[in-house]
Formats: sequence, structure tokens, C-alpha cells
Amino acid sequence: MPRSSPYGYLVIDAGLHPNPRKAAEGGRLRVLAVDDPTAEVVRRIFAGYLDGNGDRAIANELNRDGVPCPSAHRPEQNRHRQADGWQGSTVRAILDNPRYTGYAVFGRWVRHEMLLDPDDVAAGHVTRFRRAPAHRIVRSRQPAHPAIVSVEVFTQVQLARRSKSAGGLAGACRTERGGRSTARTYLLRGLIRCAVCNRRMQGATIRDGAYYRCTARTMAPGAAALADHPVSVNLRESDVVPALNEWIGRLFEPEHVDRTIAELLGSQPTPSSPRDHGGGTSRRTDAERRLRRYQDAIAAGVDPAALIEPMNQAQADRAAAQAEIDSTRSSGPVLDDARLRAMIASLGDLAATLTEAKPPALGRLYGALGIAISYSPEQRAAFVTARPRVDSECVRGGT
Repeated sequence: MPRSSPYGYLVIDAGLHPNPRKAAEGGRLRVLAVDDPTAEVVRRIFAGYLDGNGDRAIANELNRDGVPCPSAHRPEQNRHRQADGWQGSTVRAILDNPRYTGYAVFGRWVRHEMLLDPDDVAAGHVTRFRRAPAHRIVRSRQPAHPAIVSVEVFTQVQLARRSKSAGGLAGACRTERGGRSTARTYLLRGLIRCAVCNRRMQGATIRDGAYYRCTARTMAPGAAALADHPVSVNLRESDVVPALNEWIGRLFEPEHVDRTIAELLGSQPTPSSPRDHGGGTSRRTDAERRLRRYQDAIAAGVDPAALIEPMNQAQADRAAAQAEIDSTRSSGPVLDDARLRAMIASLGDLAATLTEAKPPALGRLYGALGIAISYSPEQRAAFVTARPRVDSECVRGGT
């Protein structure tokens, strides 16, 4: 039962759920239906690729024609994305999605639980999703919803993409983003965002120097962020790294570490108590009581169709109450002074790491500290934040 739909489809109500137990609880069957305007865009993307156009070329053409991107078309379903136009990665995701053939597909992604610190199990885990191997992907025997493209067209596209990938950089560099190796290490890769458009800045080599640049040119023409956006935004790595290392070293010097720990302790959210979500708990209990009453009525012979609306409302109330309860618990465990000191000690000799300035060690250090950088071209300043510490420092420089 889909809760969200791929671009090109809509989720519609198909009546009571076929499972008797779920139907008794008021569950509804929801299925995918073709959304004609966006489905035509999907067909255009597949046809354009088979005509020899690459991901970025298709995205640029859609932007020029003013076609809303998925996050602009369905903002309520894409709250985590910026509605700033079609990107090559968006086109690539559509071309790689087998659900457009009308079949249900399961197991395309596998969840992996990884230790944050292999040497410290108590530090917890982090969840990562990775593409599953082909033998683990399962497809339904029969079509589960209307197809937008045929299996033949989808297969032709996949064979074309594999052929270009097999041809190496010469065959794929202008179409798909492949895994390319580079001799240069970008220390701040993935850490810098443009303060104007909030897009992640990409590493680039300009005149033998490492820079980070904003690729706002890929945004849809007329996007609001382009109104005040400079034509080019470039930040030299050598203008940031020395000042960043100096700031980090100053925070964790023996004479300053007590103050840093005090700020870390002060920046943590106050742990929630049972009273904090008592209202949510009572509302959840009331909703569950109503659901049981409706189920007892159905068991006594009341027509289930007459109770669909009140049961749906009770389920919605229960879900809302549970979400409120969960939100009060989302802050995670509160760290004490001893725990913070142990975490800082696990970072090793910061002074030696910063002095040696070896890229792998610095990269691990920036990741451990949760470094995030916002570059403002107007102020020519990079604002650096380390999490979970709520604090920022201004590092002057940049072009």
C-alpha cells in the first residue's frame, strides 16, 4: 500500500483493504494511478535519453521549457528538497526506477547499521542505505499499477546506460555521473554550502588550486534564489583550512577545553520528562479506546462502512499523538561532563593532527566534529559551525 508516489503517479483510494483485519480497523487500500501531465514528462525523459541526450542535457531542456521539477510539483512530498529546478540526479533517479514499467519492485535498497566509532560501541550506530545487488531485488509476477513506459523501453535505457558506463570516461563523462577518481583531495568536500541559495558547493581545480564553487547555473531559470545570486561563487580552500584548523586547535587547547565542554553541555536540549508529553499520551490512549470501541461494534454486527470515517479520524488522532510523543524524545541521550571528555579524548592528539595537516586525518577530524560551513560571497566570509555545539565563528577570506 503506497503512502507516497513516484513522480508521474498519484496515490488514490481503492476502497476497503482486502485484509479482513485491516478492513475491520478501517484500513483503506491505496494504489498508484497515472498522473497524466507528469507521466508525459517521464515518457519525454525516457525518449530523450534514447535519442542520445544525457542526464544533464535533459534536465537543462526541462528547465528551459519551464517544467516544474518533482519537488516543485509536489512540495508536500519533498519537504527535504529545494524546488530549484531539474538536476541531472533527478533525471537519473527517474531513468533508474523500474516502477514505471507497472510492476512492484522490492529490495532495491538495503539498510546497513554501522558503528559510529568501531572502538566505542556505546557511541551508537548510524543507518546507511545502499543499492542492493541485482539478485536481491524482487519484482511482482503481475503488473501492480498502470505502466508509464514499457518494459522494452526501460530495458533499452538500462542497456544504454551500462554501455556508456562500460565505455569509460570518454563515453560517459558528458552523460552520467560516474565514479571518477581524482588525484586531488578536497578536504572540505560536502561541508560547504552557498549562503545565497543553500546549495552544496562542489570541489574544483582552478589554476592548480583547490576551490569550491556554487553550481547555481543548474537551477531553473527564474528561480527565486537566482535574483540575488552572483554569476560565480568561488571559495579557495587555502583561505579556509588554516583558519579553520586554528579555530579548532584553540577550542581544544588544555587552557580552553573546560570552557568548550561547558558550552557543549549548555547547548544540549533539556531532557524531556513524562510530563512533557503527557498530553500526547492521553490523546493517544483516548484514540486507541475509540478504535477498540469501533472494532467491538463491528464484531457485534454493525456495518463496517458506517464506521469508516470515525475510525479513520481515530487512527489519524493516534498517529498525531504518537508523533508528538516521539518528537519530545528525539533529542537522544544527554551527555554528561565525563562522557564529553571521553569523546574529546577519542579524537586523539588534535595538535599533532592539525600540525601534520595530513588530508585523511583532517578529513576524519572534520567529520568527527560535524563541521559545517556556510559561505557568504557578499560578506566574503565563511561561517563555521561544529555540532552538537551551537556556536559559530567567522573566517574571513575567499573570492
